[in-house]
Amino acid sequence: MRASVPGEYGSAVTSELVERYRAVRAASRALCEALSPEDAQAQSMPEASPAKWHLAHTSWFFETLVLAEHMGGYRDFDPSFRVLFNSYYNSVGEQHPRSERGLLTRPAWSRVLEYRECVDARLSEFLESGDGSPRVVSLIELGLQHEQQHQELLIADVKHLFSCNPLRPTLRQVPAPPEGEAAPLEWLGFEEGIRQVGHEPPDFSFDNEGPRHRAYLQAFEIASRPVT
Repeated sequence: MRASVPGEYGSAVTSELVERYRAVRAASRALCEALSPEDAQAQSMPEASPAKWHLAHTSWFFETLVLAEHMGGYRDFDPSFRVLFNSYYNSVGEQHPRSERGLLTRPAWSRVLEYRECVDARLSEFLESGDGSPRVVSLIELGLQHEQQHQELLIADVKHLFSCNPLRPTLRQVPAPPEGEAAPLEWLGFEEGIRQVGHEPPDFSFDNEGPRHRAYLQAFEIASRPVT
């Protein structure tokens, strides 16, 4: 799936957007509260990424695509981060190999957290200045959606990492599900015909969710029985 800015999504920076930015960024940080620096550094397989890299890369997005491009006089927190924390953005520049992200013992975990705080402070300053154009609003919205994807990836990667540890550590404690019998699954019926499929603007979407189009939805008759 490729993410793209969906045209001029949004027209101005609003207090709601600023609060969403802060909430999404805080949620990423909260996911890592129980992690030690060692937990955040390890990479359990080439397809996974360390938690440290996830926090740095999502900050890289806002620094590289928003601040560096649209905030006058902005200077990179650390120029080397442009390569270290790029992923697949070929148009932006080179990337450190994905399978070797766990080898990046430097910068330290504390340095990545400092980077994240710096980007948040500068972006808040930029947004409060009122200089955000529709293009900037679109990029911020895309960045928030992108970061929420990485929150899911971070959880999956940490769970796989912990599954490799014979001590069976956990990311967080959750209550046991209530006892009881689950309702049986059943088939749902519908009328076949022409249906509208795909995302409908102006709300945010990734480019594989559109365009909105008509499709013939065919129905099949099946025996009435529970789904097993």
